[in-house]
Amino acid sequence: MKFIKRFFRFILKTLLWLFVFSIVIVIVFKWVPVPITPLMVIKNIEQTDASKKGWKHDWVPIEDISKNVQLAVICSEDQNFLVHHGFDVKAIEKAYEQNKKGKRLKGASSISQQTAKNVFLWPQRSWLRKGLETYFTFLIELIWSKERIIEVYLNSIEMGPGIYGVEAASQYWFKKSASSLSKYEAAAIAAILPNPLRYKANPATSYIEGRKAWITKQMNYFGTLNYPTRDDKDK
Repeated sequence: MKFIKRFFRFILKTLLWLFVFSIVIVIVFKWVPVPITPLMVIKNIEQTDASKKGWKHDWVPIEDISKNVQLAVICSEDQNFLVHHGFDVKAIEKAYEQNKKGKRLKGASSISQQTAKNVFLWPQRSWLRKGLETYFTFLIELIWSKERIIEVYLNSIEMGPGIYGVEAASQYWFKKSASSLSKYEAAAIAAILPNPLRYKANPATSYIEGRKAWITKQMNYFGTLNYPTRDDKDK
């Protein structure tokens, strides 16, 4: 009986410390650059010795990331990013209806959800990971600004073979810094995000050219990119 009590006490203490640690690490990453993500480590381990190339990841602040690429990924991945609180309910409902009709499986993860998954969790799908993804999405939406979320997202997402973050991607695909990306170059990088290991931003296939044209058109419709302030979020 004492053993059982000690065991449950140990479990409760462990869960409590994990809860505290999760809040602390989210607060730390509100200001500190994210140096490494679980996906980088897992992908590197999965590489064979013959193909092991490590990864390229150069953190840059939001001020050194072209507004073109910030707008391009929002238009491509999550057009309601600036107004939702981490979850795009309409997109989730639409994806559910499409999947229910037997159409090609389609996700509805917001940029906030993708950021939570990329920075704090592992890539394999499971109910546990989805639950933790929801929890971390809630935390970063509560503690970080929208501008910080997009900054972390653009510095951590996979954008090519062993390429993580927009600075490394910009150098890899266009031989220039992320601050200098044009609208069409930004759209090209955003166009490959559904599968950055299969698609190429440059030279682009006809399929990627089509996605670039669609993303560029959405960028024109969207207009100027202005992130909401903390006061706006509280309204």
